[in-house]
Amino acid sequence: MRSSPAVFRQGDFLSYAEQQFHRIAYTEWGDRSSTHVVVCVHGLSRQGRDFDALAAVLAERGCRVVCPDLVGRGRSGRLENPDHYALPQYAADMATLIAHLGVRQIDWIGTSLGALIGMVLAATRDTPIRRLVVNDIGPFLPWSALRRIGNDLLHAPRAFPNLDAAEAYLRTIHAPFGRLTDAQWRHMAVHSFVSDPAGGVRPHYDPAIAHNFRPGLVYNVGLWRYWDRIRCPALLLRGERSDLLSPQTANEMTRRGPGATLVEIAGCGHAPALMDEQQIDLVSNWIV
Repeated sequence: MRSSPAVFRQGDFLSYAEQQFHRIAYTEWGDRSSTHVVVCVHGLSRQGRDFDALAAVLAERGCRVVCPDLVGRGRSGRLENPDHYALPQYAADMATLIAHLGVRQIDWIGTSLGALIGMVLAATRDTPIRRLVVNDIGPFLPWSALRRIGNDLLHAPRAFPNLDAAEAYLRTIHAPFGRLTDAQWRHMAVHSFVSDPAGGVRPHYDPAIAHNFRPGLVYNVGLWRYWDRIRCPALLLRGERSDLLSPQTANEMTRRGPGATLVEIAGCGHAPALMDEQQIDLVSNWIV
């Protein structure tokens, strides 16, 4: 495992939801003057520090790398109306991030929800996205996988007695991420939980992000209209045991829209963590 240099900056900006401004926090790596800007966006209940190892390598290779915490996660603010924890708000916030950075072109690396946001933005006319990495998700989202993810989120413990117990939970719930080292699991735990005023630690996200997975909600699981409009080069990663991105959907994504280059990641389900050297090299070699 590479040792990641602790050279990063933290920033934030204000974005807008209906009747509310909210703070979006991010971690930034590399030379701020670099014209090669990469934005890395995490999955549903995760946060931007998941990308530390990948971001450090990309920064060493000359990129400016920005890893935001989506609203409701990590150091970012919370929304008063939980209905807004949805794709349109996330896309608007990330468009505001790009404007805040003052750049006209970026590469986008997205895991799961982060990749869906990238797809929406990449499909937009005059998009600033030059290259798109889609990590283990597609335009068709199987109901069974969505139900599993929603149930995991709805029933997630609200507190743990200590960080060791919280890490043990992460190792169980995110086992599909693949074989991670003890140091990698600990890194995830440190940034996934915060001190609870009542004692112990609690997840570093707003429990209301589960609102749109509540029982009885009808999901829109078809996003092909976005994929078919994307024209930039796309790299598609699929965990070989993924239940969210089927082989059939992945193969169709190589034929439609940008005609993605598909790479299957052995030993993973949903979703490859992009933390080990092989996965980091795969993504960074494609980006740089």
